[in-house]
Amino acid sequence: MINRGYCKKTFIENEPDNRDNANKCFNTCAKLDVYNWVADIPASTGNDTDLTEIRFKNTRKGIYRNVNHLRLSEGDIVAVESSPGHDIGIVSLTGPLVLRKMAVNGISAGPDDFKKVYRKAKPADIEKWKEAIDLEQSTMIRSRKISAGLNLNMKIGDVEYQGDKTKAIFYYIADDRVDFRELIKLLAEEFRIRVEMKQIGARQEAGRIGGIGSCGRELCCSTWISNFISVTTAAARYQEVSLNPQKLAGQCGKLKCCLNYEVLSYMDTQKNFPDKEIVLKTKQGEWYYQKTDVYRRIFWYSLDKQSMINMIPVSVEKVKDIIQLNNRDIIPDNLDTLPEKKDMSGGFSYQNGAGEGSLTRFDRKKKSRKKKSKKNQQQ
Repeated sequence: MINRGYCKKTFIENEPDNRDNANKCFNTCAKLDVYNWVADIPASTGNDTDLTEIRFKNTRKGIYRNVNHLRLSEGDIVAVESSPGHDIGIVSLTGPLVLRKMAVNGISAGPDDFKKVYRKAKPADIEKWKEAIDLEQSTMIRSRKISAGLNLNMKIGDVEYQGDKTKAIFYYIADDRVDFRELIKLLAEEFRIRVEMKQIGARQEAGRIGGIGSCGRELCCSTWISNFISVTTAAARYQEVSLNPQKLAGQCGKLKCCLNYEVLSYMDTQKNFPDKEIVLKTKQGEWYYQKTDVYRRIFWYSLDKQSMINMIPVSVEKVKDIIQLNNRDIIPDNLDTLPEKKDMSGGFSYQNGAGEGSLTRFDRKKKSRKKKSKKNQQQ
């Protein structure tokens, strides 16, 4: 269940009263977890707060007020106020860092606008919570069949039960507006609960489900991204990335969010680059732009507009000089290429960087040991 955003079961199975086990589990579940970087700093006067951040299934979080002044730590399982009834969540952040996070997210509310933390979860609360978790998978499958029977153009991607089993949130994806009033009636009759429908996007669904990206790490949307910024193919063009949809798309089917991480740096570096569409004229012929090594400030040109054969690296400064000469109707003899042209234009060669031998070491013929053994016997 961890891949669906629940470290909850692991909490339950690892003795919920044992805080060390709970914190260990909490820190390994990377669903928008928070590192408290002021935990070792003594609290100063004026920064004390009774606000606490509580995390629920997947990426859902909320700010609650600790009105009973409970001694809460990250990883504690608590019962909090809900509408209606109560819900069970995990403490993800306490102390002055909650105020800092609220300021960053633009949350400004009065003292009565936050719901309350009732108590630390009792064994009976946790047992009921566990029963609610076990119902989620079967409820999601059954709700999909019901929506398909109504011919609704939507996909129910996840279901989250409230801790007291009186309410469930159905997360769905839809391209257009959906009239699900009849669906809510059928779901309420089927499961005997209050139903809340919540629309999410493809990126949010990927964050809720989780997974491993092509980089080998957990998806950014399930670990730290909370605000999704639109990604366009222009970001890939600035970074000279091949416009291959299969490589640029993430597990959500959209363009990868990481395309936006370094695009501003690339744009800043290319501010004073010459126009790539300009053809460089020399007595050897006309040279056409092929690709760019942005941070090394190198343009690659070839004599064939449609082919990348026999490309020549030219520095950005030299390209500017040639363009100025061509504007004055001066045709230089050739392109002054970089001194390391051979190393850059040639293929990659194997380097023994890990202490291994040559790649062809197994192709060498081994010397026969029979002759040596015969000589030893004669002696």
